[in-house]
Amino acid sequence: MYKIIIGNTNMSSNSDKVLQDNISRSSDCAAAALEDLSGQYFITDVSANLTNKKFARDVDGVIQRAQNAGVKKIIVSGTNIQTSKEALRLTRIFPDYIYCAAGIHPNEAKSWDDEVEASLKEILSNPECVAVGQCGLDYTKKFSEPAEQKEVLNKQLNIAAELKLPILICEREAHEDLVEILENNLHNLPEIIIHSFCGKINELKTYLSLGCYIGLTGSVWKDKCEDGLKKILEDQMIPLDHLLLESDSPYMYPNTRASHIPATIKETLTDKSLSFLHRYCTFQRNEPCSLPVTIELIAAHYKTKPDEIALQTTFCAMKLFGLN
Repeated sequence: MYKIIIGNTNMSSNSDKVLQDNISRSSDCAAAALEDLSGQYFITDVSANLTNKKFARDVDGVIQRAQNAGVKKIIVSGTNIQTSKEALRLTRIFPDYIYCAAGIHPNEAKSWDDEVEASLKEILSNPECVAVGQCGLDYTKKFSEPAEQKEVLNKQLNIAAELKLPILICEREAHEDLVEILENNLHNLPEIIIHSFCGKINELKTYLSLGCYIGLTGSVWKDKCEDGLKKILEDQMIPLDHLLLESDSPYMYPNTRASHIPATIKETLTDKSLSFLHRYCTFQRNEPCSLPVTIELIAAHYKTKPDEIALQTTFCAMKLFGLN
């Protein structure tokens, strides 16, 4: 935005002319800047796994492509102490662009001990670390026993409440147990983000009733279920002030070419957004620059402009995580 400061009204005619010329040039510059931003979204990616080994060789390029696609902020989430430290390191390399979350994923719950807890708190004490996570319950693979997962989740909820940080929670086939834990912590519950939500309508309603924020990823392109994400988007069930966007890269590739996607949705996708997706992202390695197509899908269902979805979700993220 260009600010034009007008001095006192007793200026000479020459000064008036200079002022008018400056105003004219400023207006022309502002118009040119706005024109350059046409088709540009203002996006915040609240969970990307950029510490994954698939990004080891070209994270600079990944960041550049994200910026070119309109991604203004990225939160890199950790799943154990090592990846949380690596996420924190990235915040130092890309200050005010990358932020981090630190946590112990449920698959890593069996590693929890006093040393892990102390290390986690140390990482979270850094101002660049804006959330606890990823943590939660995952009963699909059971690398850690459910009892271990629940204990470690409770400990991280307490840390989040103590530090007054929001918390990224993943849940897979553990909805009832997670809801019970959240309800038991209502007295000191921090802000909860349900990471990469891909559940059913009744699960969504329960999370929203608990005040949770809902993170959507490229999984919205895959769902065919009559009471899942497809129906949730069609009926606009997620309030925009509780909606967040995640690439979850390198996972959750948006398959825009799937046969079950209606032509009316595909017609709303822009060439620019598809170019980023098809040139730089694959099923093997998704990138944050894929987010514009997911924004366009959500906007089509909500019958609004994609830049409105981008701005609303970015405002929500900035307020929730305290981003600059």
